[in-house]
Amino acid sequence: ATTIATGVKVANPDLSVWVATGDGDLLSIGGNHFIHACRKNIDIKVLLFNNRIYGLTKGQYSPTSEKGKVTKTTPYGSVDYPFDPVALALGADATFVARSLDRSPKHLQEMLKRAGKHKGMAFIEIFQNCNIFNDGAFSILTEKDSKEDNLLMLEHGKPMVFGKNQDKGIKLDGLKPAVVDISNGKYSKDDLWVHDELDESPVAGTILAQLDYLPGFPTPIGIFRQYFKETYDAGIKSQIDAITEKKGEGDLEKILFSGNTWEVH
Repeated sequence: ATTIATGVKVANPDLSVWVATGDGDLLSIGGNHFIHACRKNIDIKVLLFNNRIYGLTKGQYSPTSEKGKVTKTTPYGSVDYPFDPVALALGADATFVARSLDRSPKHLQEMLKRAGKHKGMAFIEIFQNCNIFNDGAFSILTEKDSKEDNLLMLEHGKPMVFGKNQDKGIKLDGLKPAVVDISNGKYSKDDLWVHDELDESPVAGTILAQLDYLPGFPTPIGIFRQYFKETYDAGIKSQIDAITEKKGEGDLEKILFSGNTWEVH
């Protein structure tokens, strides 16, 4: 899908181009296309609906399925390590990387608005439940009795606080994150990691992306990183405009009938 979106955007630079895709399509057969769309900073918006399973093809394991996942194609459990889509997008240098949930419509709406305003490659991972083939995959992040202790809301310029009573936080020791209690007097909000979504380096975002793979850590949602540089489509347009100004519009028919030609009878 990202290849088609790339062509559409380059040919129609004034269009707002959005891609809706799944974890199988984007990260398996479309993985190569995705990382190069990120690298080139094409001004498209990619929404990854991640349900950690192949839904449309009836329940096979996908590149984001957890290790040990039992499916039709892994009856004894998957031995694969899953992709981290956010870390992948950061590593491929997408200029806007975010995550949200299907069960958090207000938060998702805000992420979509922010992505729409971003000039450049915008990627949003959306945790989506597949109630047929992988029901409850993200229940710990969506159910009322568990979500507050397991979700970390990333807000620019604010310390990373979470928990039902907002009594826990994330502290950085060098580049190593730690969960600390800010209710017992030993630590306060002043000791916590303050989120900077405008940090151009992928280091902080990558640390955040890996939190939910660490025991005892919450899963971050929000904008991991956003920065700005020239887009691929803008560069192409500038190049074409400069050449056209220098050499003129050109004539396709003249080009086709120039040089060595022949007739087939």
